[in-house]
Amino acid sequence: MIPSRDLAACKQLQITIARIGVDLRIFDALNANKVPLSVEALARKTGAAPELLGRLLRCLASYGQIKETGMDHFSPSSTTSVLADKNYQGGIHHFFDTVGPILQQLPDFVAEHKYHDITDNGKTAVQKAFNTELPGFIWFPNQPERFAYFQQCMTVLRTGVPTWLSAFDLNEELGDFRDKPVFVDVGGGFGHQCIAVKEAFPDLPGRLILQDSPQTLSHVPVIDGVDIIEHNFFEPQVVKGAKFYYLRNILHDWPDDKAVVILKNLIPALGPDSLILIDEMILPNEKVHWQATQLDLTMMAALGSKERTNEQWYTLLEASGLKIVRIVPYTTPLNESIMVVVPK
Repeated sequence: MIPSRDLAACKQLQITIARIGVDLRIFDALNANKVPLSVEALARKTGAAPELLGRLLRCLASYGQIKETGMDHFSPSSTTSVLADKNYQGGIHHFFDTVGPILQQLPDFVAEHKYHDITDNGKTAVQKAFNTELPGFIWFPNQPERFAYFQQCMTVLRTGVPTWLSAFDLNEELGDFRDKPVFVDVGGGFGHQCIAVKEAFPDLPGRLILQDSPQTLSHVPVIDGVDIIEHNFFEPQVVKGAKFYYLRNILHDWPDDKAVVILKNLIPALGPDSLILIDEMILPNEKVHWQATQLDLTMMAALGSKERTNEQWYTLLEASGLKIVRIVPYTTPLNESIMVVVPK
């Protein structure tokens, strides 16, 4: 018995049906046609049995993912074109194939660990979900199909969202700083932020540097005007005296003790004019938006890490020998912000 209609409105089923829709290329087929298609026509295109397909289509239409135009006839809805996009389809795969199993294991995982805090990335729901002893950071990049879906998902999540460069003027902050490394993207992945900086500030003087692990950088093509340096941020920073040391969504991947190590490793490299730019969500101390709480618990389940509140950020930086001199928010409702940080 289902105790209520609210409980019956199962979000898990929505993404499950969408995943089947992607596999059968239903969204692609409907999006390519301007006229409604019958179940029989779609069955020929997909190879699915007409009765099964009809039930799937009816469910997709009830969620608004496609449109039911008449008995056994369907056309694209306003959502269908989005679901036909390859990057969005990658996002569906990522959330169903990777995030889904992790969250499915979370209730049993926290119960088995007596509801203690999850702060070890080698002991999370990832290990339980995928029967691995490896931490998520090691396991995940070695799953090429899953990792490719994740990259597609990240592309989607940033589409149409303001960037930090719309709110933070690097040229103005640079002042008279010249002829040195100007921007170091610490743990910068595939170089998206270095590219964005070059596009937003093409005349920025000084070197732009991308740092990450050898494994990540092996997949990065040559980027004109960007120096690529292998670096482990758990070791002392090797680039000295740069103006900006930029960390985007690095610290939310790690519990406090590891985050302190990352931050402390920057301090000896800082020059008198250097600034650390921390680009992260800052959760309010109360009444946090549901999207932010969802991300927070996902980080906990997958990596033993967290999104931090305003108070937690100040506490973390204090423990690292640093202080916030300014906060520049640039999105709502997640309150993604640039924290401008210097040594105490």
